[in-house]
Amino acid sequence: MSVETVNNLQLIKESARDFAETYIRPHVMEWDEAQEFPVDLFQQMGQYGFLGVLVPEKYNGAGLGYQEYITVLEEIGKVCGSIGLSVAAHNSLCTNHILMFGNEEQKLKYVPKLATGEFIGAWGLTEPNTGSDAGRMKTVAEKDGDYYVINGAKNFITHGKSGHVAVVVVRTGEPLDSHGMTAFIIDRDTPGFSAGKKEKKLGMRASETTELIFNDCRVHKSQMLGNEGEGFIQSMKILDGGRISIAALALGIAKGAYEASVQYSQERQQFGKPISSFQAIGFKLADMATKIQAAELLTRKAGRMKDQGERTTTISSMAKYYASEASVDIANEAVQIFGGYGYIKDFPVEKYYRDAKLCTIGEGTSEIQKLVISRELLKGN
Repeated sequence: MSVETVNNLQLIKESARDFAETYIRPHVMEWDEAQEFPVDLFQQMGQYGFLGVLVPEKYNGAGLGYQEYITVLEEIGKVCGSIGLSVAAHNSLCTNHILMFGNEEQKLKYVPKLATGEFIGAWGLTEPNTGSDAGRMKTVAEKDGDYYVINGAKNFITHGKSGHVAVVVVRTGEPLDSHGMTAFIIDRDTPGFSAGKKEKKLGMRASETTELIFNDCRVHKSQMLGNEGEGFIQSMKILDGGRISIAALALGIAKGAYEASVQYSQERQQFGKPISSFQAIGFKLADMATKIQAAELLTRKAGRMKDQGERTTTISSMAKYYASEASVDIANEAVQIFGGYGYIKDFPVEKYYRDAKLCTIGEGTSEIQKLVISRELLKGN
């Protein structure tokens, strides 16, 4: 990594950190308690370039790479996992899908608005009965002249209510056919397209999660991303990058929990000395720090490979799997270090504990990551 790259990363790190401390930290628990998605904040983040990190400058983006993107998510995740999750979903799923597979007309219409925060983006693949089993999706698009008529529902969709535009993958062919699914860009005001119930969640509560409902929703063929039947293949490529996002977010949550633990352990006195001086606590901190280093190395390697245009399926899944599980372990230990105070909302680690768990579920569970990794390792053997 060149000196210039290191300096740029440091500037981006400071910018994201300052933004998170100034505009996010004062409201973290307020948004969490109210389960409020702060739309105004999100649009402000667009002005800072955090919503178009990977978007070329010609589309009003920051024109940066995955190392910078990882840094932004890490710094925001340290302060609030919910906001980090929303930034990740907006950048790596909706915006990136249009950027990677849209034609020039589609890119010019949507990407500049997404990159600047004028539009908030959603992305829909999961359905109530088809999470990891996407091949059996029941949301169907039937061709009718120059239009496709979509019926069905998606769930667990970030920004499903507040999003101005959604990229949605629906079935246009037979079930279980990897070439039987197609992606469409759907504007929020399209007739027949609406948001369903908002989920009440354990953690990540300020990141809005709702259903998307399609009732005879007519979408013009010009809104199709790529060609008919390419939606599933596109989604798998999008998820390779999305898993780096979740790894970076998990890393940020882990670092936030760890840093809070170090500070608390040096301030908290028991038996006449700080608890950090006890081996039981010191060993916990050593394990936490080691896992963070390992998670960061994996995540940074995945980002470097992505920036170099290499295939990242295996390393993205490894980074996501390891970083998310490490984040849960570290948040759990943070609560233990805080003791009774770790269970109270006046202290920060109970929220890290709640937020971390979603990282092991979203964009493919840990079990799915192990399935992907093992299949990749055994290819050709």
